[in-house]
Amino acid sequence: MSSQQRELESRIKALHKAQGEKAPAATIISLLEGLRKDVRPTEEMLRTTKAGLVVGKLRGHTNKDIGKAANDVVSKWRKIVEEEKKAKGLQAPGGRIRDSASPASKAASPAPKPIPTNSSKKAYEGNTETRKFSTDHVDVKRTDSQIRNNCIGVLYNGLAYRSTESEDAVLIKAMAVEAAAYKAYKGETQAYKEKVRSLFQNLKVKNNLDLGRNVMSGVISPDKFVVMTSKQLQSAEQRKVDALLEEENMKKAQVPMEEKSMSDSLECSGCKKKMVSYSQAQTRSADEPMTTFCQCMNCGKRWKFS
Repeated sequence: MSSQQRELESRIKALHKAQGEKAPAATIISLLEGLRKDVRPTEEMLRTTKAGLVVGKLRGHTNKDIGKAANDVVSKWRKIVEEEKKAKGLQAPGGRIRDSASPASKAASPAPKPIPTNSSKKAYEGNTETRKFSTDHVDVKRTDSQIRNNCIGVLYNGLAYRSTESEDAVLIKAMAVEAAAYKAYKGETQAYKEKVRSLFQNLKVKNNLDLGRNVMSGVISPDKFVVMTSKQLQSAEQRKVDALLEEENMKKAQVPMEEKSMSDSLECSGCKKKMVSYSQAQTRSADEPMTTFCQCMNCGKRWKFS
């Protein structure tokens, strides 16, 4: 192993550790700057150390400065690899240098591609009822965590439902919402996973289409979206139904209960106290006596007789 490769491995480990420990953005940017200025890797070194995978993922980071620093590193490394290939005579037909992110290279590497800065804004033209990231051929592997990647996929499926927004637009928004949930619920906690599931379920309600549209348009920001209550996530129509039901229940609750009387002759068989309240109701046919319902106000015992 060359000294350059050892140096690259050492710096990549430090970068990976800083990410895992959620180091300040300045620390991560400093490590990326060091990789850009001090390291000149070969294609073999990048493949062996998986440095391209680690740095490439940071291009989609929620912190724009980290994303830019990572993009600068990748751009420089790509030029170095292209120069290496050109020196070896590995040119594509027509004299064009084969890009390290060509389809053949992607097939050999699990590294997820970042969202292009010139993302397509073309409206989706397929069946919006069945849209999901797998049928849209969208790569949701944007973090080092499978759980977070799964959540990005779930949110993509919810936001894409009945939406004509482009694949890139939906993915960018799904990543932003996931990042906001990750921050709001302190990492991959149960609350984080349950919230993502709740957001997805509300986005998939057929009479609640305005929710997804408002999130995609920015009317509802990701930070606000992930802390909305169940009631706030409901459609206006559902909130109206719930309000009417609540009003009806309140009216029922306010109907006065049948007035009870106190008796100084009835005795409780439990505590032998003559502190019994009673009420009467016609529970059988009109020609039969009423049923008397009793309750001891001392011990709480209840009974009835006709």
